[in-house]
Amino acid sequence: MFDKIAFRYDFLNRFLSAGIDVGWRKKAIKQFASIQPKRILDVATGTADVAILAHKILQPTHITGIDISEGMLDIGRKKIEKLGLKDKIELVRGDSENLQFADNSFDAISVAFGVRNFQNLEKGLTEMLRVLKPGGKLVVLEFSRPKQFLFKAVYNLYMKTIAPGF
Repeated sequence: MFDKIAFRYDFLNRFLSAGIDVGWRKKAIKQFASIQPKRILDVATGTADVAILAHKILQPTHITGIDISEGMLDIGRKKIEKLGLKDKIELVRGDSENLQFADNSFDAISVAFGVRNFQNLEKGLTEMLRVLKPGGKLVVLEFSRPKQFLFKAVYNLYMKTIAPGF
């Protein structure tokens, strides 16, 4: 599904959140400032928005972004190349529930709007904990499900009817 919507994913994020998603991402990344991470893993990186912003804000030595969608990664790679960040940000195809990294590999791990797509949330979180160094930080940015009736109805209509069509 994500390969099919990759070309319009960034637009949809900005449009559907009225641009608020950029501020949310910045706020999430700033949660890492206190530990000054050198190596960051961005899980479910999509088109690499968080990875690029993390580089801009934190200036780590290296960022690895993983995603299951090669279509999303291709767009992210083009953005990274255009910004001249190929030596700082690497995007690889990978599954959040079976991370191909050694234990204690990363100082920080981010996941923005991705955990809702995990097949097995507990397994994905366990894998992230495994590759996170002791004293490292994991930041998860995700939508919650509305509880108020009107917002819940609009949210469900969007997620079940409109979003799949994009």
